[in-house]
Amino acid sequence: MTDSPIGPDGPLTIERVRADIASTLQMDPDEIPLGENLLDLGLDSIRLMILVDRWSKAGATVDFAALAENPTVEHWWSLVSKALEKGVA
Repeated sequence: MTDSPIGPDGPLTIERVRADIASTLQMDPDEIPLGENLLDLGLDSIRLMILVDRWSKAGATVDFAALAENPTVEHWWSLVSKALEKGVA
């Protein structure tokens, strides 16, 4: 059993975060390098808001502006994982 909150799409893990981003961009998760700038891949503010809402429902309340400052899977996972530990990132 995992300690990660389980949302409708399964536990919130780095793989899930990457898959959520990929789904939003209509890409395969393997096409998204962990350090790639997601804006360069087509992410926009509307899609980011959708992700923030999805992750909040899964138990990780993350700040839109903090995500927008450094739009990479690596950075976002650091914020999401902190949110899971503390309740807010």
